Amino acid sequence: MVGEGYPIRGAGWWIHALGPGWSSRPSHPCHRLGVDSRARVIGRRLVVALVVIVQLALVLRGYGSAHKEFAFQMFPESSTWRAEIVRVTADGDRVPVTQPWAGYRWDELVRGRGLGHPELRHHADAGLDNQLAFLDAALDYVADNTPRDDETRYLEARVTTWHNTDGPEVTVLRSDDRSDAA
Repeated sequence: MVGEGYPIRGAGWWIHALGPGWSSRPSHPCHRLGVDSRARVIGRRLVVALVVIVQLALVLRGYGSAHKEFAFQMFPESSTWRAEIVRVTADGDRVPVTQPWAGYRWDELVRGRGLGHPELRHHADAGLDNQLAFLDAALDYVADNTPRDDETRYLEARVTTWHNTDGPEVTVLRSDDRSDAA
């Protein structure tokens, strides 16, 4: 085909290279097919506007939530945390969760996001708010899912956080009170 009289350069050269019978123009103009009716144009614009509004709402919601789904940050904070978690018994004793109790072990009940070994200093992957929300949920999970434990009233975490280059701050998280504690 090259050298047989078909142009090679310029806009649409590939159409000419396909040979006779191929055209770069549609056989029916678009406006005759009813594609550009006023209702369709308005409908398309409304759908596009709705999609953009929903995406912006998801991003804004992400920045306001603890877990930040849909709110990706290319350069997240460089914060770290560690926690001392204790079981507070009915008589007021404070027993570290690093010691097994009633056949349970903290690191078997709670995994992921550094929660299995909270006594070690960890990087807050998605920010401190996210990490504290996971830790708070883990405290409630362990309190609600340890039926053989009849002495723990509640779980308490004393969390030390370092936000970026700021000094340490201490936050105390506490699980819901257990109704079956003696």
